[in-house]
Amino acid sequence: MNTSQKLITAVLLAACALQAGAAVKKAPHKSRLSKVHLATAQLSNNAGPAYAVRADVMQEADAMADRMALDRDWVRQAIGAARYMPGIAKAILPPPVGVPKNWAAYQGRFVEPMRIKAGSQFWLANRETLQRAEAETGVPASIIVGIIGVESIYGRNTGTFRVIDALCTLGFDFPASHPKAEARTAFFRGELEAYLALTARTHTDPLALRGSYAGAMGWPQFMPSSWVKYAIDFDGDGRVDLFNSQADVIGSVANYFKSFGWKPGMPSTFPVRIDEATFDKAALLVPDILPTFNVAELAAKGVLLDAPGNQHTGPLALIELQNGDAAPQYVAGTENFYTITRYNWSSYYAMAVLELGQAVAQALEMQAPDLASVTK
Repeated sequence: MNTSQKLITAVLLAACALQAGAAVKKAPHKSRLSKVHLATAQLSNNAGPAYAVRADVMQEADAMADRMALDRDWVRQAIGAARYMPGIAKAILPPPVGVPKNWAAYQGRFVEPMRIKAGSQFWLANRETLQRAEAETGVPASIIVGIIGVESIYGRNTGTFRVIDALCTLGFDFPASHPKAEARTAFFRGELEAYLALTARTHTDPLALRGSYAGAMGWPQFMPSSWVKYAIDFDGDGRVDLFNSQADVIGSVANYFKSFGWKPGMPSTFPVRIDEATFDKAALLVPDILPTFNVAELAAKGVLLDAPGNQHTGPLALIELQNGDAAPQYVAGTENFYTITRYNWSSYYAMAVLELGQAVAQALEMQAPDLASVTK
Protein backbone atom coordinates (compact mmCIF):
# COMPACT_ATOMS: atom_id res chain seq x y z
CA MET A 1 0.00 0.00 0.00
CA ASN A 2 1.57 3.32 -1.04
CA THR A 3 1.50 6.59 0.94
CA SER A 4 -1.49 7.98 -0.96
CA GLN A 5 -3.49 4.81 -0.39
CA LYS A 6 -2.60 4.83 3.31
CA LEU A 7 -3.81 8.42 3.66
CA ILE A 8 -7.06 7.66 1.90
CA THR A 9 -7.58 4.60 4.09
CA ALA A 10 -6.91 6.68 7.18
CA VAL A 11 -9.39 9.31 6.04
CA LEU A 12 -12.12 6.79 5.42
CA LEU A 13 -11.52 4.97 8.69
CA ALA A 14 -10.93 7.95 10.99
CA ALA A 15 -13.27 10.62 9.60
CA CYS A 16 -15.99 11.78 11.93
CA ALA A 17 -18.67 14.43 11.94
CA LEU A 18 -17.68 17.92 10.85
CA GLN A 19 -20.99 19.36 11.97
CA ALA A 20 -23.23 18.59 14.90
CA GLY A 21 -25.41 15.61 14.22
CA ALA A 22 -23.75 14.65 10.95
CA ALA A 23 -24.41 10.99 10.15
CA VAL A 24 -21.64 8.52 9.38
CA LYS A 25 -22.50 5.62 7.10
CA LYS A 26 -20.47 2.81 5.58
CA ALA A 27 -22.12 2.93 2.18
CA PRO A 28 -20.45 5.01 -0.58
CA HIS A 29 -21.77 8.55 -0.75
CA LYS A 30 -24.25 8.82 -3.62
CA SER A 31 -26.32 11.91 -2.79
CA ARG A 32 -26.17 15.07 -4.88
CA LEU A 33 -24.84 18.35 -3.60
CA SER A 34 -27.21 20.78 -1.96
CA LYS A 35 -28.98 22.81 -4.64
CA VAL A 36 -29.14 25.71 -2.21
CA HIS A 37 -25.37 25.85 -1.96
CA LEU A 38 -24.94 25.42 -5.68
CA ALA A 39 -27.29 28.31 -6.33
CA THR A 40 -26.52 30.76 -3.54
CA ALA A 41 -22.96 30.14 -2.36
CA GLN A 42 -21.31 33.50 -1.77
CA LEU A 43 -18.41 34.04 -4.13
CA SER A 44 -15.87 36.82 -4.42
CA ASN A 45 -16.68 39.33 -7.14
CA ASN A 46 -13.41 38.51 -8.86
CA ALA A 47 -13.88 34.74 -8.75
CA GLY A 48 -12.86 32.94 -11.90
CA PRO A 49 -14.90 30.36 -13.80
CA ALA A 50 -16.12 27.16 -12.23
CA TYR A 51 -13.68 24.27 -12.58
CA ALA A 52 -16.36 22.27 -14.39
CA VAL A 53 -15.22 23.92 -17.63
CA ARG A 54 -11.68 22.52 -17.29
CA ALA A 55 -11.31 19.13 -18.99
CA ASP A 56 -7.99 18.48 -17.22
CA VAL A 57 -9.55 19.13 -13.84
CA MET A 58 -12.53 16.88 -14.54
CA GLN A 59 -10.15 14.14 -15.61
CA GLU A 60 -8.28 14.49 -12.32
CA ALA A 61 -11.63 14.50 -10.47
CA ASP A 62 -12.40 11.09 -11.96
CA ALA A 63 -8.98 9.81 -10.89
CA MET A 64 -9.51 11.13 -7.36
CA ALA A 65 -12.92 9.49 -7.18
CA ASP A 66 -11.43 6.17 -8.23
CA ARG A 67 -8.59 6.41 -5.71
CA MET A 68 -11.02 7.20 -2.88
CA ALA A 69 -13.75 4.78 -4.04
CA LEU A 70 -16.26 7.64 -4.23
CA ASP A 71 -19.05 8.24 -6.70
CA ARG A 72 -17.60 9.95 -9.78
CA ASP A 73 -20.61 12.18 -10.33
CA TRP A 74 -20.49 13.44 -6.75
CA VAL A 75 -16.77 14.25 -6.95
CA ARG A 76 -17.25 15.92 -10.35
CA GLN A 77 -20.06 18.07 -8.96
CA ALA A 78 -18.04 19.10 -5.92
CA ILE A 79 -14.87 20.00 -7.81
CA GLY A 80 -16.77 21.37 -10.79
CA ALA A 81 -18.68 23.82 -8.58
CA ALA A 82 -15.44 25.21 -7.13
CA ARG A 83 -14.14 28.50 -8.46
CA TYR A 84 -10.66 29.74 -9.20
CA MET A 85 -9.90 32.52 -6.70
CA PRO A 86 -7.17 34.92 -7.90
CA GLY A 87 -6.90 36.44 -4.43
CA ILE A 88 -5.98 33.06 -2.97
CA ALA A 89 -3.33 32.45 -5.61
CA LYS A 90 -1.85 35.86 -4.81
CA ALA A 91 -2.00 35.41 -1.04
CA ILE A 92 -0.06 32.15 -1.13
CA LEU A 93 3.01 33.75 -2.72
CA PRO A 94 5.96 34.58 -0.45
CA PRO A 95 6.76 38.27 0.19
CA PRO A 96 8.92 39.98 -2.41
CA VAL A 97 12.64 39.33 -2.16
CA GLY A 98 14.39 42.01 -0.18
CA VAL A 99 11.50 42.86 2.15
CA PRO A 100 13.04 42.68 5.63
CA LYS A 101 11.38 40.63 8.35
CA ASN A 102 10.29 42.54 11.41
CA TRP A 103 9.67 40.65 14.64
CA ALA A 104 8.38 43.72 16.48
CA ALA A 105 5.70 44.28 13.85
CA TYR A 106 4.79 40.58 13.70
CA GLN A 107 4.62 40.37 17.48
CA GLY A 108 2.35 43.42 17.61
CA ARG A 109 -0.21 41.71 15.36
CA PHE A 110 -0.73 38.82 17.75
CA VAL A 111 0.32 39.84 21.26
CA GLU A 112 -2.13 42.71 21.63
CA PRO A 113 -4.95 43.70 24.01
CA MET A 114 -7.89 42.25 22.07
CA ARG A 115 -6.37 38.76 21.82
CA ILE A 116 -5.14 38.83 25.39
CA LYS A 117 -8.62 39.75 26.66
CA ALA A 118 -10.28 37.12 24.47
CA GLY A 119 -7.69 34.57 25.58
CA SER A 120 -8.36 35.30 29.24
CA GLN A 121 -12.07 34.74 28.72
CA PHE A 122 -11.40 31.52 26.81
CA TRP A 123 -9.03 30.20 29.48
CA LEU A 124 -11.46 30.92 32.30
CA ALA A 125 -14.37 29.34 30.46
CA ASN A 126 -12.35 26.20 29.69
CA ARG A 127 -9.95 25.95 32.63
CA GLU A 128 -10.95 22.41 33.62
CA THR A 129 -10.68 21.18 30.03
CA LEU A 130 -7.29 22.86 29.60
CA GLN A 131 -6.05 21.29 32.83
CA ARG A 132 -7.24 17.87 31.67
CA ALA A 133 -5.56 18.26 28.30
CA GLU A 134 -2.30 19.29 29.95
CA ALA A 135 -2.49 16.39 32.39
CA GLU A 136 -3.10 13.85 29.62
CA THR A 137 -0.61 15.15 27.04
CA GLY A 138 1.94 17.23 28.91
CA VAL A 139 1.30 20.18 26.59
CA PRO A 140 0.99 23.37 28.69
CA ALA A 141 -2.34 25.18 28.68
CA SER A 142 -0.52 28.37 27.69
CA ILE A 143 0.66 26.74 24.45
CA ILE A 144 -2.85 25.54 23.61
CA VAL A 145 -4.31 28.96 24.38
CA GLY A 146 -1.57 30.67 22.37
CA ILE A 147 -2.18 28.52 19.29
CA ILE A 148 -5.95 29.08 19.26
CA GLY A 149 -5.49 32.80 19.75
CA VAL A 150 -2.98 33.18 16.95
CA GLU A 151 -4.92 30.94 14.58
CA SER A 152 -8.47 32.26 14.94
CA ILE A 153 -8.71 34.76 17.84
CA TYR A 154 -10.58 32.08 19.80
CA GLY A 155 -13.06 31.31 17.06
CA ARG A 156 -13.71 34.89 15.99
CA ASN A 157 -11.94 34.49 12.65
CA THR A 158 -12.04 30.99 11.21
CA GLY A 159 -11.98 32.13 7.58
CA THR A 160 -14.48 33.23 4.97
CA PHE A 161 -13.31 31.30 1.92
CA ARG A 162 -15.15 28.21 0.78
CA VAL A 163 -12.74 25.39 1.54
CA ILE A 164 -13.47 23.76 -1.81
CA ASP A 165 -12.49 26.97 -3.65
CA ALA A 166 -9.26 27.31 -1.70
CA LEU A 167 -8.15 23.71 -2.17
CA CYS A 168 -9.04 23.59 -5.87
CA THR A 169 -7.35 26.91 -6.59
CA LEU A 170 -4.16 25.77 -4.90
CA GLY A 171 -4.40 22.21 -6.16
CA PHE A 172 -4.99 23.03 -9.82
CA ASP A 173 -3.63 26.57 -10.21
CA PHE A 174 -0.86 26.98 -7.69
CA PRO A 175 1.28 29.93 -8.87
CA ALA A 176 4.05 28.62 -11.11
CA SER A 177 6.33 31.43 -9.95
CA HIS A 178 6.49 29.99 -6.44
CA PRO A 179 9.87 28.33 -5.79
CA LYS A 180 8.16 25.14 -4.54
CA ALA A 181 5.21 25.13 -6.92
CA GLU A 182 5.39 21.44 -7.85
CA ALA A 183 5.58 20.19 -4.27
CA ARG A 184 2.89 22.58 -3.07
CA THR A 185 0.56 21.57 -5.89
CA ALA A 186 0.90 17.93 -4.84
CA PHE A 187 0.31 18.88 -1.21
CA PHE A 188 -2.92 20.76 -1.89
CA ARG A 189 -4.26 18.05 -4.20
CA GLY A 190 -3.69 15.62 -1.36
CA GLU A 191 -5.57 17.95 0.99
CA LEU A 192 -8.41 18.20 -1.53
CA GLU A 193 -8.67 14.40 -1.60
CA ALA A 194 -8.65 14.28 2.20
CA TYR A 195 -11.35 16.95 2.33
CA LEU A 196 -13.61 15.22 -0.18
CA ALA A 197 -13.21 11.84 1.51
CA LEU A 198 -13.98 13.41 4.89
CA THR A 199 -17.08 15.30 3.74
CA ALA A 200 -18.35 12.30 1.81
CA ARG A 201 -17.90 10.03 4.80
CA THR A 202 -19.78 12.43 7.09
CA HIS A 203 -22.40 13.41 4.48
CA THR A 204 -21.38 17.05 4.80
CA ASP A 205 -21.92 19.33 1.80
CA PRO A 206 -18.37 20.06 0.56
CA LEU A 207 -19.53 23.45 -0.69
CA ALA A 208 -20.77 24.52 2.72
CA LEU A 209 -17.63 24.70 4.86
CA ARG A 210 -15.53 27.83 5.08
CA GLY A 211 -11.98 28.32 6.20
CA SER A 212 -8.73 30.11 5.46
CA TYR A 213 -7.34 30.93 2.02
CA ALA A 214 -5.23 27.76 2.37
CA GLY A 215 -8.19 25.53 3.22
CA ALA A 216 -7.61 25.31 7.00
CA MET A 217 -10.75 24.79 9.11
CA GLY A 218 -12.21 25.50 12.52
CA TRP A 219 -10.87 27.23 15.62
CA PRO A 220 -7.44 25.54 15.41
CA GLN A 221 -7.28 25.90 11.60
CA PHE A 222 -6.54 22.25 10.86
CA MET A 223 -5.92 21.23 7.28
CA PRO A 224 -8.16 18.30 6.21
CA SER A 225 -5.42 15.68 6.61
CA SER A 226 -4.56 17.02 10.08
CA TRP A 227 -8.23 16.83 11.03
CA VAL A 228 -8.18 13.13 10.20
CA LYS A 229 -4.84 12.36 11.85
CA TYR A 230 -4.89 14.50 14.98
CA ALA A 231 -8.38 15.80 15.78
CA ILE A 232 -10.04 13.97 18.67
CA ASP A 233 -13.39 13.79 20.42
CA PHE A 234 -12.44 15.43 23.73
CA ASP A 235 -15.95 16.19 24.97
CA GLY A 236 -17.07 12.56 24.67
CA ASP A 237 -20.12 13.16 22.46
CA GLY A 238 -19.03 10.64 19.84
CA ARG A 239 -17.92 13.06 17.13
CA VAL A 240 -15.17 15.56 16.38
CA ASP A 241 -16.28 19.16 15.90
CA LEU A 242 -13.57 21.80 15.55
CA PHE A 243 -16.11 24.46 14.60
CA ASN A 244 -18.32 24.36 17.69
CA SER A 245 -16.82 22.20 20.45
CA GLN A 246 -14.20 24.11 22.41
CA ALA A 247 -13.30 20.90 24.23
CA ASP A 248 -12.58 19.13 20.94
CA VAL A 249 -10.49 22.12 19.84
CA ILE A 250 -8.41 22.05 23.04
CA GLY A 251 -7.94 18.29 23.01
CA SER A 252 -7.05 18.23 19.32
CA VAL A 253 -4.39 20.94 19.59
CA ALA A 254 -2.84 19.14 22.56
CA ASN A 255 -2.97 15.83 20.71
CA TYR A 256 -1.30 17.43 17.67
CA PHE A 257 1.71 18.47 19.71
CA LYS A 258 1.84 15.19 21.60
CA SER A 259 1.88 13.38 18.24
CA PHE A 260 4.85 15.49 17.13
CA GLY A 261 6.86 14.56 20.20
CA TRP A 262 6.18 17.29 22.75
CA LYS A 263 8.44 16.76 25.78
CA PRO A 264 6.57 17.55 29.02
CA GLY A 265 8.38 19.92 31.35
CA MET A 266 10.95 21.09 28.82
CA PRO A 267 11.13 24.88 28.23
CA SER A 268 10.64 26.02 24.65
CA THR A 269 13.35 28.71 24.66
CA PHE A 270 16.22 30.05 26.71
CA PRO A 271 17.52 33.63 26.64
CA VAL A 272 21.01 34.11 25.22
CA ARG A 273 23.80 36.64 25.22
CA ILE A 274 25.94 37.10 22.12
CA ASP A 275 29.73 37.32 22.38
CA GLU A 276 30.48 39.41 19.30
CA ALA A 277 34.16 38.44 19.36
CA THR A 278 33.44 34.75 18.73
CA PHE A 279 29.93 34.88 17.24
CA ASP A 280 29.78 32.49 14.25
CA LYS A 281 26.34 33.43 13.01
CA ALA A 282 26.72 31.85 9.58
CA ALA A 283 27.50 28.40 10.96
CA LEU A 284 24.80 28.60 13.62
CA LEU A 285 22.04 29.45 11.16
CA VAL A 286 22.84 26.69 8.65
CA PRO A 287 20.47 24.16 10.33
CA ASP A 288 17.80 26.88 10.46
CA ILE A 289 15.43 26.16 13.39
CA LEU A 290 16.31 22.47 13.75
CA PRO A 291 17.93 21.89 17.19
CA THR A 292 21.48 20.81 16.37
CA PHE A 293 24.00 22.23 18.87
CA ASN A 294 24.67 21.42 22.51
CA VAL A 295 25.40 24.09 25.11
CA ALA A 296 29.18 23.81 24.73
CA GLU A 297 29.01 24.09 20.94
CA LEU A 298 26.85 27.21 21.20
CA ALA A 299 29.28 28.78 23.65
CA ALA A 300 32.22 28.01 21.35
CA LYS A 301 30.41 29.87 18.58
CA GLY A 302 29.64 32.91 20.69
CA VAL A 303 26.17 32.14 22.09
CA LEU A 304 26.07 32.16 25.90
CA LEU A 305 23.07 30.89 27.87
CA ASP A 306 21.81 31.75 31.33
CA ALA A 307 22.08 29.33 34.27
CA PRO A 308 18.93 27.28 33.45
CA GLY A 309 19.96 27.13 29.81
CA ASN A 310 23.40 25.82 30.70
CA GLN A 311 21.73 22.92 32.51
CA HIS A 312 19.85 21.86 29.38
CA THR A 313 21.14 18.55 28.03
CA GLY A 314 19.27 18.36 24.73
CA PRO A 315 20.03 19.93 21.35
CA LEU A 316 19.38 23.62 20.75
CA ALA A 317 18.97 25.92 17.76
CA LEU A 318 19.87 29.59 17.49
CA ILE A 319 16.66 31.46 16.67
CA GLU A 320 17.18 34.80 14.94
CA LEU A 321 14.32 37.30 14.98
CA GLN A 322 15.04 40.10 12.55
CA ASN A 323 13.78 43.61 13.27
CA GLY A 324 13.99 45.36 9.93
CA ASP A 325 16.81 47.88 10.03
CA ALA A 326 17.27 47.44 13.79
CA ALA A 327 19.44 44.79 15.42
CA PRO A 328 17.97 41.28 15.48
CA GLN A 329 17.00 39.45 18.65
CA TYR A 330 18.15 35.94 19.52
CA VAL A 331 16.93 33.06 21.68
CA ALA A 332 17.93 29.41 21.92
CA GLY A 333 15.16 27.08 20.80
CA THR A 334 14.69 23.59 22.26
CA GLU A 335 13.05 20.54 20.72
CA ASN A 336 9.71 21.83 22.02
CA PHE A 337 10.21 25.10 20.16
CA TYR A 338 10.79 23.04 17.02
CA THR A 339 7.58 21.09 17.76
CA ILE A 340 5.59 24.34 17.80
CA THR A 341 6.92 25.11 14.32
CA ARG A 342 5.38 21.86 13.05
CA TYR A 343 2.09 23.76 13.24
CA ASN A 344 3.53 26.56 11.10
CA TRP A 345 7.10 26.42 9.86
CA SER A 346 8.12 29.81 11.20
CA SER A 347 10.14 30.85 14.23
CA TYR A 348 8.19 34.12 14.29
CA TYR A 349 4.94 32.18 14.49
CA ALA A 350 6.24 29.99 17.31
CA MET A 351 7.43 33.01 19.28
CA ALA A 352 4.04 34.69 18.85
CA VAL A 353 2.30 31.57 20.17
CA LEU A 354 4.60 31.46 23.19
CA GLU A 355 4.31 35.15 24.00
CA LEU A 356 0.54 35.31 23.53
CA GLY A 357 0.04 32.33 25.83
CA GLN A 358 2.32 33.88 28.44
CA ALA A 359 0.57 37.26 28.15
CA VAL A 360 -2.83 35.65 28.70
CA ALA A 361 -1.52 33.77 31.75
CA GLN A 362 -0.10 36.98 33.19
CA ALA A 363 -3.36 38.83 32.55
CA LEU A 364 -5.29 36.17 34.45
CA GLU A 365 -2.91 36.34 37.39
CA MET A 366 -3.29 40.12 37.52
CA GLN A 367 -7.09 39.96 37.53
CA ALA A 368 -7.15 38.30 40.93
CA PRO A 369 -4.61 36.43 43.05
CA ASP A 370 -6.91 33.42 43.37
CA LEU A 371 -6.80 32.94 39.58
CA ALA A 372 -3.08 32.27 39.61
CA SER A 373 -3.70 28.55 40.08
CA VAL A 374 -5.62 28.51 36.80
CA THR A 375 -2.43 29.18 34.84
CA LYS A 376 -0.18 26.76 36.68
